[in-house]
Amino acid sequence: MKYYLIAGEASGDLHASCLMRAIQQEDRNAKFRYFGGDCMKQVGGTLVQHYKQIAYMGFIPVLLHFRVLLQNLSFCKKDILDWKPDVVILVDYPGFNLKIARFVHLSTNIPVYYYILPKIWAWKEHRIKSIKQYVNQLFSILPFEIPYYEEKHHHPIHYVGNPTLDEVITFKACYQETVDTFKQRNQLSSLPIVAILAGSRQQEIKDNLRAMVGVASLHPDMQFVIAGVTSIDPSCYETVISNTSVRIIYGQTYELLQHAHAALVTSGTATLEAALFNVPQVVCYGLHYPSFILEIIRRMIHVKHVSLVNLIAGQEVVKELLGKDLTTANINRELSSILHNKNYREKMFSGYTFVFKELGEPGAPQRAARLITHLLQGNA
Repeated sequence: MKYYLIAGEASGDLHASCLMRAIQQEDRNAKFRYFGGDCMKQVGGTLVQHYKQIAYMGFIPVLLHFRVLLQNLSFCKKDILDWKPDVVILVDYPGFNLKIARFVHLSTNIPVYYYILPKIWAWKEHRIKSIKQYVNQLFSILPFEIPYYEEKHHHPIHYVGNPTLDEVITFKACYQETVDTFKQRNQLSSLPIVAILAGSRQQEIKDNLRAMVGVASLHPDMQFVIAGVTSIDPSCYETVISNTSVRIIYGQTYELLQHAHAALVTSGTATLEAALFNVPQVVCYGLHYPSFILEIIRRMIHVKHVSLVNLIAGQEVVKELLGKDLTTANINRELSSILHNKNYREKMFSGYTFVFKELGEPGAPQRAARLITHLLQGNA
């Protein structure tokens, strides 16, 4: 069968690539065509457009690149019509993907499946109407989404487990490098590492990195290392870390977390990744907008927490410094606690253990692939 996938950012690219490999095990004749990235390209098939051409977030960046986004939408629609896939699989990135879902549903008989769902439980809950109308099957990776969709919105959903768990387990099983070798290979000092994960999009990095880097000079007994994203222009990092001791290494996020003593993490999949590596963390998410816009955003958000760790736990496991609370002083206060307060660290580790239990067993991509192929074959 022919599978058309659309992933709009780095984490989606990784998750989609694992799903593709699992689909290949279920369907030996699988053919792939996709909007995605380097991870998906390694699996095979045809990369139509790299996600860095569509990965814009926030009102201003989207507005500035509106023409490019429209061009990509038009191109994607035409490409789907020309290729005639057996299914379109959407991976997160709802601003783009829900428009594609609407088009495919109204213009073709091709089923639309959504893997890694829009976070409508946090904001833009009105999108449930589009999901119900235009998406045939939902595959969730977050356990708390099941009651949200089935009980609140009376809409069926498949929980397949969380692929990040699989990705971390697979990495740990294969990775043998010692901390000393890792530091030597990347020309780092012998000091303990504080990892900085500032996001996978340029706007996230602009909003968060400066405050995260600002705390480095307050901890001379640690070395701060940024997990650089290869699709981001290096100048986005370099303008912030020039004249500081902060280092940056690209394409080694998991290696960095494996050897980190603590982490400063922008909210998103990275918060769960840090937890799975058992790295105590501070969640950092700045929004540099006028106060009236921040107030509007605050009123639109429907959840008490923003990090996946806290959302899955249903309580505060890690400290979230959001918006105006993201200051160097606040980061330093929290980082000092997780570095030097043993009881505080142990409490966070205990919270991580609860999160792991909530996620369930590994095997998410395989379960999703099995469901997808069976549904397409009419066997489910």
